[in-house]
Amino acid sequence: MDNAGASARPGTDTTGRPEDGSIDAPPGGRGEAGDRGDTRGSGLPPTFDAFVVERRGDGVVAGVRRLPNTQLPAGDVTVRVDWSAVNYKDGMVTVPGNRVARISPLVPGVDLVGTVVASDSTVVAAGDVVVVHGYELGIAHFGGFAQLARVPASWVVPLPAGLDPRHAALIGTAGFTAALSVFRLERHGIRPDAGPILVTGASGGVGSLAVALLAARGFDVVASTGKSAEHDYLEHLGARSVIGRADLEQRPERVLGPETWAGAIDCVGGATLASVLRSVRYGGAVAASGLTGGPELVTTVYPFITRDVALIGIDSVSTPVDERRAIWGRLAGAWPDAVLDWMAMGEVDLFGLPGALDTVLRGGVRGRILVTP
Repeated sequence: MDNAGASARPGTDTTGRPEDGSIDAPPGGRGEAGDRGDTRGSGLPPTFDAFVVERRGDGVVAGVRRLPNTQLPAGDVTVRVDWSAVNYKDGMVTVPGNRVARISPLVPGVDLVGTVVASDSTVVAAGDVVVVHGYELGIAHFGGFAQLARVPASWVVPLPAGLDPRHAALIGTAGFTAALSVFRLERHGIRPDAGPILVTGASGGVGSLAVALLAARGFDVVASTGKSAEHDYLEHLGARSVIGRADLEQRPERVLGPETWAGAIDCVGGATLASVLRSVRYGGAVAASGLTGGPELVTTVYPFITRDVALIGIDSVSTPVDERRAIWGRLAGAWPDAVLDWMAMGEVDLFGLPGALDTVLRGGVRGRILVTP
């Protein structure tokens, strides 16, 4: 992807060079965190570059700034960020009037992979490579779109053996969500011999990784996408067949459709999820994690009370850290390296983020966009 970026959306301003000087830090960004940065961060560079989003009136100003390390937020573990990735939430925090960002100014980036440079924790030590995602990262706590990050130790996952940092970033929040979805379907009793598994929004980050993980575990995967140009891509990831969004809606006048899917991973929500529920086989389940198709679900109770269908909500934000670490421990080798590399749409640095964030908001992302702060 081109690092030059894209033109700003109405109400949004982007800057092309680091702005030296401090910012009005969010709660926890000064005082305790600032003092801690001075006393235990003596080995840190005095400043670091970060992509900062700030509300100004009815608009949003976003761009690269150079910040003093005293403005790192509170936390036990300081990380040199080696990789991050662009997620839909990261795009949302740049939209004027959004309700995703809970502080201003904010450094977005809801996941990061990096090397610990200072630690007050017994969990990780300086030199360890770690993964951090979810919780308040990039929403109410400075995130991964920066050269340095400081986080609570309770958010940190040591990088599992056999997984390199770049591939961990390609997995990131999206892959963790996909893995949670697959593992929850398996916990419900869905096995590869049960029948076809549908993945909606299959060309996006979560969808792509879900297709590839299901295929690697022996499932018969049918991928649904609104992008006809991505059929070859999805088949390369392991989809047995690819269908369009319109193919999901069969006999909409009926409360139930044909029993087609043994299970499904829905990354879209809205009307798409309602259509999927109507066509799940008896005893099947749908793992739902997305809302790009809308937050409302208009359906009936019939799939649940006449076909024993389960709707499983997937939350990757507040997953307890012990479970999070256990799941990451299962992900080394879960996707072949070549498959993960195939999902990399491109790499951008901090200055390339405006264009990448616009792309994700327009629904133009196939797979994952990596960020190299």
